Amino acid sequence: MKIDIHRFAIEGPVLIIPKRFGDARGFFSETYNSDDFAKAGITATFVQDNHSLSAERGTVRGLHFQAPPWAQDKLVRVTRGSILDVVVDIRKGSPTYGRHLSAELSADNWHQLFIPKGFAHGFCTLTTDTEVLYKTSDFWAPEAEGGIRWNDPDLKIAWPDFAGSNISAKDREYPLWGVFESPFDL
Repeated sequence: MKIDIHRFAIEGPVLIIPKRFGDARGFFSETYNSDDFAKAGITATFVQDNHSLSAERGTVRGLHFQAPPWAQDKLVRVTRGSILDVVVDIRKGSPTYGRHLSAELSADNWHQLFIPKGFAHGFCTLTTDTEVLYKTSDFWAPEAEGGIRWNDPDLKIAWPDFAGSNISAKDREYPLWGVFESPFDL
C-alpha cells in the first residue's frame, strides 16, 4: 500500500498518511487510491471535492454534519498551512457517543483524516492562509445541514487559545450538546 494508517480509540475515523516520493524536482504523492483505501477498510465512494481558504489564524469552521439520507463520509487534507481537525461521535448508541478526537493536519505532515457518517466535524486554522481540501460521499444538501456549538464546554475540546477569532454566525448559533438531538443511530 502507498499509505500508512492509524486508528483511534473511537471506532470509525482513520488517520491516513500517504507516502511522498521526493527528488530534486519536488515530490509526488498518491493521495487517494480506492484499492488502498478499501484494504484499510474505507469503502466510501466520493462524489464531490470541496476546497476552502481561511485567511486568518484561529478561524473555526464547524462542528458540521449532514443528516441522513444525505449524510457524508469525508476525507480531509491540508495543502497549505495547518489545522487542528476535530470530530465528535454523534451516533446514538455508540459506546463513544459524545466523545471527540483531534488530529493536526498540515501541508508539512501530509496527514489526512477519514471521517465516516455519524460524526460532527470542524477545524481551527493554526496558520494564516490555510487551504483545506476534502472529498465527500454525498452532495451538499442545505436542508440536511446540522451542527453542534464548536466551543461547548461539555464536549471538553482542547481548542487552541486563539480559536474562534473568526467564525460564522451560523456556527456560533448551533445548539449546545445538552440540547442536541442527533439524527444518527449506531
